[in-house]
Amino acid sequence: MHPPITIAMASYNGARFIRPQLDSIARQTATGWRLVVSDDGSTDGTRQVVTDFARDCAPGQVELIDGPRQGATRNFLHLTRRADPNGWLAYSDQDDTWLPDRLARGIAFLSGLSGPAIYAARTTICDENLTPLTAAPAFPGPFTFRNALIQACLPGNTILANSAALALLQAAAAAAEAADIVSHDWWAYQVLSGAGAVIKRDTAQVLLYRQHPGNVMGRNDTARAKAARLSMLFDGSFAGWLARNQRALEPVADLMLPENQALLHRFGEVLSAPGPRALRAVLAMRLYRQTGMGTAAVLAATLAGRLRSET
Repeated sequence: MHPPITIAMASYNGARFIRPQLDSIARQTATGWRLVVSDDGSTDGTRQVVTDFARDCAPGQVELIDGPRQGATRNFLHLTRRADPNGWLAYSDQDDTWLPDRLARGIAFLSGLSGPAIYAARTTICDENLTPLTAAPAFPGPFTFRNALIQACLPGNTILANSAALALLQAAAAAAEAADIVSHDWWAYQVLSGAGAVIKRDTAQVLLYRQHPGNVMGRNDTARAKAARLSMLFDGSFAGWLARNQRALEPVADLMLPENQALLHRFGEVLSAPGPRALRAVLAMRLYRQTGMGTAAVLAATLAGRLRSET
C-alpha cells in the first residue's frame, strides 16, 4: 500500500470548469488520496462548488483553505509547504480532467523506491471545450540538472512526488517564495534533479489539458507558440526567469549533489557574463534542451547576451 497522497489544487475563479476536474479526481482507480484546494479569493462561486463536492466525499477527504492571493505559483508553493510530510504529493490544476489512471501510473513507478523520486507524464492538449487537439511532446531525456537549468520538462499537473522528494521541496520552498519564481513545476524539476532524485517522464497521456484562448504557454507545437517562446528567449523574459530560479536555488544548494552545486555556481556566473564568455561556459557545462533546435536557440540567446538579467 502506498503512503497517503495529498492532491494539491490551486484555485481562482474556476467555477466554470472545476467541477468536472473534481469529478475526475473522484473517479481515480487509486485510493488513499486527500484533496486540498487552496483558493486565492474566488468571487465566482468556486468555493461553493468545492464545498458541494466535499459533501459527496468521505469526511476529511477534501479540505478548502485560503490561498496567499499572490498568483498560482505562490499558491502551489503554499500547498507544498503544508502537505503531509509523511505522504506523497500530486499537483492539480483546477480546469483539467484527469484520466482514471493518472495517479495509478505514478504510484506504480514510485512504489518500492526509497530515495527521492518524482513521476510526470504527457497530457492531451484540448481546446477550451476539452475537445482533444494534440498530444503534448514526448521528450526523450535524459532528465538531469544540466537540462533543468534551462528548460522546464515536468508538467506540474501530472506530477506525483514521493515523501523523500517532498521533503526536499518543502526544504526549498521558502527560498522559492522569497525569489518569486515564475513556475513551481520548473522549480521542482531543478530542486529534485539537482539532488539526484530518480525522475520518470512517462510517455503515456494521463489527463486532458484545457488550453484557454490567448494562452500560448500550454503547448509548443504550433508556429505561434514557437514564435512566442523564441521571442521570450531574446526579449529578457527568459533571463528574468533564470535569475529568479538562481536566487531560489542558491540558498538551498546544500540539498544538491556536489557536482550540481558546482554547476549551479558556474551558472550564476553565466547569468552576469557577456555573451561570448557566457557561451563558452554554457558549452563547457554541457547544458541542453530536449531538442537540438531548442538547445541551439538557447545558445544563440546566450551569445547575444540575452541570459543577462536586469533584475
